[in-house]
Amino acid sequence: MTTTTITIEPADLARLTAEVAGPVLVPGDERYAEETATWNQALAHRPAVAVGATCVADVRAAVRFARVRDLPVAVVATGHGAFVPADGAVLINVCRMDGVTVDARRRTATVDAAVETQCLIDAAAEHGLAPLAGSSPNVGVVGFTLGGGLSPMLGRVHGYAADHVLAAEIVTPDGELRRVDAHHEPELFWALRGGKGNFGVVTSLTVGLFPVTHLYAGGLFFGGEHTREVLNAYRELTATAPEELTASIAFLRLPPLPFVPEPLRGRFTVHVRIAYHGTAEEGARLIAGVRAAGPALIDAVEEMPFTRVAAIHADPVDPLPAYETSALLSDFPGEALLAAAGPGVDTPALMVEIRQLGGALARDPEIPNAVGHRGAPFQLFAGAVGAPGTHDAFRPALRELAGAFEPWATGHQQINFLTGYDVTPEAVARAYPPATYQRLAAVKRAYDPRNMFRVNHNIPPVVSAGP
Repeated sequence: MTTTTITIEPADLARLTAEVAGPVLVPGDERYAEETATWNQALAHRPAVAVGATCVADVRAAVRFARVRDLPVAVVATGHGAFVPADGAVLINVCRMDGVTVDARRRTATVDAAVETQCLIDAAAEHGLAPLAGSSPNVGVVGFTLGGGLSPMLGRVHGYAADHVLAAEIVTPDGELRRVDAHHEPELFWALRGGKGNFGVVTSLTVGLFPVTHLYAGGLFFGGEHTREVLNAYRELTATAPEELTASIAFLRLPPLPFVPEPLRGRFTVHVRIAYHGTAEEGARLIAGVRAAGPALIDAVEEMPFTRVAAIHADPVDPLPAYETSALLSDFPGEALLAAAGPGVDTPALMVEIRQLGGALARDPEIPNAVGHRGAPFQLFAGAVGAPGTHDAFRPALRELAGAFEPWATGHQQINFLTGYDVTPEAVARAYPPATYQRLAAVKRAYDPRNMFRVNHNIPPVVSAGP
């Protein structure tokens, strides 16, 4: 792979530095590596210049700088969604823009560009409210929401996080700050909610909150010898679960390292993740069949404050090089999962998950947006961890694992779950129904005809067919 080398003229760099309150760094500068680092260490960014934005004015200056010089723009907030290298780009690091304001009366929160999930959860909890949050506590709220925002706690009750965005502020490729909502630039507002970062730098979102303070939730871990029984119990649970309950099942192959709980180290285990928005008594009744499937190595399902929901999935919080694959499924026979990833199968995947969807996730929102493929009842997600830059080493195994579910795959994916293996326009297009993708491309042409914002899962502008 070749690396794009672009040198910024000293005079141009000096002018940009004078305009921006945060750091402006180029290759060779002392803090360049720190400013360009991502959470997912599978790749390293090598931008022509990195701008540490502290405010909207900094973002605007960086976008204008890129526009004049016809350079692509990349954005990093928390760094979880880093799958396309920003080589030769203007990289805008918004990690310093992390303010949260909660309006308890309206049940809304306004978050800046780099607010992490746990920060929003904690701020909302002070008012007896909760957001539609994902499984990881340090994923950025903005990136999560712009890609749909699948909540494994409340999504089956309320839909996608994108369904509850009320307004956004975005610096578009012309360097202008726009406030968009259902009544102001509604086509751009539609596209943002599901179209990820293809249209500019979203500097704030206003999102709806919900009166939730506690869940009956947590994880049940079983030894591999009970896999079939646990899987059958999970299938029975999801077949009749009310929308207030979400359950996922994961096959884990965790390393024998100190940060892994002792009962799970260096062995195959089955992890059933539970989130129930209801009483502990009813929750315990609903999951009794799973509990009875075998002796649990760990039973951590209990009533918990919403502020502790990160414990349900126990996603890693420290940076690491992750390689992943996903697919939306119309069903998943237990035998197929056992054959692809069960005990005794040789696979580098540390985690293979089937996540329950359905409920409100399958319904259209009150204010339409670009989130598509809502009908799938399950999602497959698998991940491996290796050295940085080893995409090709994991590609065959992950492709084989996903291929085992091809008879039940819908042929589509969700944009937030596209990875470094899914960066072509054809792969991105599969994340949307054809009409939605064409509409997104038309919005892209209207706001970013030069495709400045292409260091992402890119939606190219519509190419005019001419007169």
